[in-house]
Amino acid sequence: MYYLLKLFPEITIKSRSVRRHMTRCLTANVRNTLKPLDARIGVREAWDLLRVTLPEPAAPGLAEEVEARLSRLPGIQEVQEVREVDFATLEEIAESVVPRWRERIAGRRFRVSAKRRGSHAFTSADMERHLGAALLAAAPDARVDLNRPEVDVTVEVAEGRLRLIDRRLPGLGGYPLGLQGQAMALISGGYDSPVAAWRMIRRGIKTHFLFFNLGGPEHERGVREVTHHLWQRYSLSHRVNFISVPFEPVVGEILRQVPDGMMGVVLKRMMVRAASRIARRHRVPALVTGDAIAQVSSQTLTNLSLIDDASELPLLRPLLTEDKQAIIAQAREIDTARFAESMPEYCGVISRRPNTRARRDQVAEAEAGFDFTVLDAAIEAAEVTRSDRLADPEPAPRPDAALAEAGAGDAVSVIDIRAPAEREAAPLRLAAGRCLEIPFYELQQRAPELPDDRRYFLYCDQGVMSRMQALHLHDRGLTHFGVYQAS
Repeated sequence: MYYLLKLFPEITIKSRSVRRHMTRCLTANVRNTLKPLDARIGVREAWDLLRVTLPEPAAPGLAEEVEARLSRLPGIQEVQEVREVDFATLEEIAESVVPRWRERIAGRRFRVSAKRRGSHAFTSADMERHLGAALLAAAPDARVDLNRPEVDVTVEVAEGRLRLIDRRLPGLGGYPLGLQGQAMALISGGYDSPVAAWRMIRRGIKTHFLFFNLGGPEHERGVREVTHHLWQRYSLSHRVNFISVPFEPVVGEILRQVPDGMMGVVLKRMMVRAASRIARRHRVPALVTGDAIAQVSSQTLTNLSLIDDASELPLLRPLLTEDKQAIIAQAREIDTARFAESMPEYCGVISRRPNTRARRDQVAEAEAGFDFTVLDAAIEAAEVTRSDRLADPEPAPRPDAALAEAGAGDAVSVIDIRAPAEREAAPLRLAAGRCLEIPFYELQQRAPELPDDRRYFLYCDQGVMSRMQALHLHDRGLTHFGVYQAS
């Protein structure tokens, strides 16, 4: 038993030299993907397919893992499990073929498609007619239809061997990874950005991952998980980078200096500014985002144009015209939806009254007071992790008990970490002296200055940012902070 890998159809229509180059690239990717499983796995290329042979005896579970990896490797249209048997006559071919196809053609229209290599006493047409007659005799309610068959009975012979396809597994399609260069995908862990990155991977682009951290270690941990999933499942043949940029100080500067209606656009512009510089540093020529027209206020055509202006590199948007439900459906297909469903939203980082058609002069005015040394510092603090190390053991997360919740009657201080506009719109009513007001983007700097002889409980509308900030403080050794929930 062995496997035949059928090429993605777009590869087969290329010129002879391009097709050969693509096939060689795919062969190398298959070897890189399967070698860690067993160095004895054989990979051999031919003009229109690749052949993968497992060692005998194979380790338990090896075949299943090989099939799983091959079916997710870009460039492969179909994975065929193949068995070969000897034959001498057409009758012996029929004895092997008829039992395998009889039930599949019952009551349906079929045709026989024969391929033959070598010297035989019969032609391909002879083989098709003989097998067609034998199949009709075995399934009288079937009928032959050469033009519009419901079932295509494929038969291949090479010299004195009959090739029998036991199973057909759908492949990922697309182009071999690395063939079309590199890109850097901005990834957040929601539905959109992992799907956008996957689409680039499928088209043969070696895709690195860039993450702008808005919620501390817990936020990064979740995004690292989905990134590792994408890499291990769909681009295992190449090592890529996961780059994390601490962006909370940048968000804080935006909330301090940028008018409310411009915050969303300016935040995206700061991200692509940073992404351009980081990508250039790593010699990556393009950026990828999960933007889709009109999904959020920063994704109108007008605002997307303003975001493009801030980038030194081309911005690729593979989801630009997709509906949200279609994106979610594809996220479920590639198994990234489960990460998005558990990824929390981060309060206080978007405009409350967003401008959907901002002007360039408005953007320039909004950014005039921004301290760009904050952005420079975030870029310099970026951390790079190689994709094969994303799953390395991390320190165990602190138990939830460490972030105890306080009721309204507890004798503790509560810190309202919402942005000023949010506090004004919905004030937190507590007894005098019990509530401090420190916006989340200042908390990490000001927390060490607070007396450590009492406990502080953080409050925000959804409870997500307060938990992330508390965990972030715990990572710094400030364990007297918890999460507040009004009773």
